[in-house]
Amino acid sequence: MPIIKSAKKRVKVAAKARSRNLHTRRSVREALKQLTAAIEGAKSAEVTKAQAAAVSALDRAVKKNILHVNKAARFKARMAKQVKGAGVKPSKTVKKAPVKKPLAKKIVAKKTAKSKSAK
Repeated sequence: MPIIKSAKKRVKVAAKARSRNLHTRRSVREALKQLTAAIEGAKSAEVTKAQAAAVSALDRAVKKNILHVNKAARFKARMAKQVKGAGVKPSKTVKKAPVKKPLAKKIVAKKTAKSKSAK
């Protein structure tokens, strides 16, 4: 048990973070299980909904730094392969418009003129 005040606080903060992380991991696992159940059920509407929910859960976990980006990508690729193998056609995804970043103003270096005031 910690004695120092800051260490006690870190124990509380870590417990809260652990709780949040476990909740997110659980939601990812449940979404993946629902997808496999939908694939076994072989209803294309359910499969597409379950796949969208699973992708969303994975993206949320990546955003919260619970899963690594590459691991989530690997899961998504495997899911897509399973869905395609089940005979469900991939749904048309709407491509998002690219976000235009504001251009940084170019800094123009001003040339300093030397004064010719020599007396």
